[in-house]
Amino acid sequence: MSRAARQVSVEAAPRKPRLGFVGLGWIGRNRLQSVVEAEVAEIAAIHDVQASAIDETRKLSADAVEFSDFEELLCEDLDGVVIATPNCFHAEQSIAALERGIAVFCQKPLGRNTGETRRIVDAAREADCLLGVDLSYRAIPAMQAVSDLVASGELGKVFAVEAKFLNGYGPDKAWFRNYALSGGGCVLDLGSHLVDLALRPLGFPGVTRVRSSLFANGELLGVEEVEDYGVATIETSDGVVINLSCCWNLHIGREADIEIAFYGTSGGVRLRNVGGSFYDFVGERFCGTKTEVISCSAQWEWGGLATIEWIERLGVDGSFDTDAESFVWSAEVVDRIYKISPR
Repeated sequence: MSRAARQVSVEAAPRKPRLGFVGLGWIGRNRLQSVVEAEVAEIAAIHDVQASAIDETRKLSADAVEFSDFEELLCEDLDGVVIATPNCFHAEQSIAALERGIAVFCQKPLGRNTGETRRIVDAAREADCLLGVDLSYRAIPAMQAVSDLVASGELGKVFAVEAKFLNGYGPDKAWFRNYALSGGGCVLDLGSHLVDLALRPLGFPGVTRVRSSLFANGELLGVEEVEDYGVATIETSDGVVINLSCCWNLHIGREADIEIAFYGTSGGVRLRNVGGSFYDFVGERFCGTKTEVISCSAQWEWGGLATIEWIERLGVDGSFDTDAESFVWSAEVVDRIYKISPR
C-alpha cells in the first residue's frame, strides 16, 4: 500500500519569520544568501565555532546577532532555525530547538541512522513544529516536472528506476570520513538524495528487499566504515526495481554524473545534469526512440528553493507536517543499504 506524503498548498507568507542559522560553512552561507536575496525572512541570529565563518556571514547579514553558544541562540526570539552542522550534531541540535517550540530546517541527512531520524520526527510531532530537510535536488524545477509526470500515470506502470550520483570530487572536511561523526559515506551524503528522488514520485511504497555493495579505495567494506562508492538494488512492494549508485572522487572524466530515470510500460522520463554540472539540469520524456525536453533548470533557479519553500510554509503555518514521516521511510532504506539492523 502506498504511503504517499501529504502535499501542502502554501500561499504567500503574510510575515517574515525570524530565523537563526547554525553552521556557517559553504552550505550554510549559501542557504543564508538565498534567503537574504529572496527577502522572505529576517536573519536574526547566527552561530558557528569558526570565527572565519562568522566573518564571511557578516558580509551577507550584518545585523544578525552572533552567539558563541548554540543553547544561547535558542533563547533568542526565533520562529525557526536552519541547521548546517556536521551530521553528528543534527539530532541533538534539532531536538533541542524543537523542544523549545522552534521550527527546524536541517541539512541532510536529518539523522545518521533511522533511530536518530525517528527521534527528531517524534520531537517535531510532540512540539507540533514544522520540520524540513534540505533535500535540495527534489526542489529543482526539472525534477518537479519529472515527478509530476511519474505521479500522473501517463507512463503506465512504472517498473524500473535508474538513479546515480557520481561525484568526481569528495568532501573536503575531515569529519565526513570519520564514521562516528558522519554516520556513513557517499551513500548517506548523496544516496539520501537518490532514495528520496526515487521513492517520492512513487508514493513511498514499502521496500521488500535491498541488496548492496560498499567500497573504499576499491576494497569491499564491512559495517561502520566510510565508503566512497556504493551500489544497491532496491525492490518495492508494488514491483518496482530501483538501481542506485553513488560515489566520491571517482574517475568519471567530469565533475559529476547525476541522473534519475523512471521507466514505465507507456514511456519514460529522466532528470540529468548537463555537461557534468552540479547545477544545470534537464528533464526529458521518452517515447520509444524519441526524446522530448520537458524542463530545463539553470543554477540560479534552484539552489536555495527547498529552504525558501520551508520558510514560506513557516510564515503561514508552523505546525507539524505529516510529510516528515517520509524522512524516516527514506532513512530505513539507507540503513538497509548499510546493512544496519533497526534501532
